[in-house]
Amino acid sequence: MSDHTFGKTLRSPSHFFHFALSLSLSLCQKHSSISFSQAMALTFKLAQLQSKATQASQLVSKHAPLYYKQLLEQNKHYIQDPPTVETCNLLSKQLFYTRLASIPGRYEAFHKEMDYVKHIWKNLNELKIEDACVATLFGLECFAWYCAGEIVGRGFTITGYYV
Repeated sequence: MSDHTFGKTLRSPSHFFHFALSLSLSLCQKHSSISFSQAMALTFKLAQLQSKATQASQLVSKHAPLYYKQLLEQNKHYIQDPPTVETCNLLSKQLFYTRLASIPGRYEAFHKEMDYVKHIWKNLNELKIEDACVATLFGLECFAWYCAGEIVGRGFTITGYYV
């Protein structure tokens, strides 16, 4: 079935039902392990999903313009006039150079933190159990975020990459 036919098929609920029914029948024919009742259950679930998606789409299209207007009204003090490409380019440059100017302060803060870690490392006998537990929990949290990033990077598989 071509994409063109698929787009035409889903224009109304009755067309969608007929499409889902034909899909169910073709599933039964191609995969003998799928019974007709399973295919019909799949058809019913697809019809329910299409109905819920239509409801959600209607809800969003009804309320989105109002939400957009409220959001702009609440945050109008952040909006630069005139809202042109030139203004956006100027703001982009201001953000870049402001971030660039903040590097020395961040560098200094990083060195203060490193000095504190070196001081703690030299004086391990003064380390409290609470501080050690907090540091351990922080390390475990960093490891957990690393593992989560690896799983996401692999396409949400735990065992490995798709080959």
